Amino acid sequence: MPDKNSHRQHVAWRLFLMSHSILTKKVESALEEAGCISFDTYDVLVTLSEAQDFSLKMGDLADATFFSNSGISRRVARLEQSGLIKRTRCKDDGRVFYATLTRAGKTSLRKAWNVYREVIDQVFVRSMTGNDAEAMIETLRSVLRPIDLGILERWIDEDRTDAPMC
Repeated sequence: MPDKNSHRQHVAWRLFLMSHSILTKKVESALEEAGCISFDTYDVLVTLSEAQDFSLKMGDLADATFFSNSGISRRVARLEQSGLIKRTRCKDDGRVFYATLTRAGKTSLRKAWNVYREVIDQVFVRSMTGNDAEAMIETLRSVLRPIDLGILERWIDEDRTDAPMC
């Protein structure tokens, strides 16, 4: 039988989903208007900017982004054609490929970050106090900790942002 308070948790879940959807659309629109990379591309590039040597196995990149394994392969192929990512075969296992952020990818990411940050500051950051942010961080960490997140597990307790690490 559900906890008597579960209604509030379900409301929180729904508001979380709605917030995510609305805010990502606002960021996507601002990036497009400014002539920057798309939000999905930003997600891939910023994930690579956080990785050691700006490089991840394709499967790990899929796990760390919005994409499935087949979706990340198609996206990386397009980003490689655009010069934002370089794909290389693993020396030890020919079945494994790595995606690596290029200099052009870093430049595009930094340009997009300026737009991204402005939108987030306007519609998210200014609407909460430092205490609100701390409460949200701890709540989201407590939701994520019991889930097997693979490569992302090491990032849960780090104070990461979407700012490029390059």
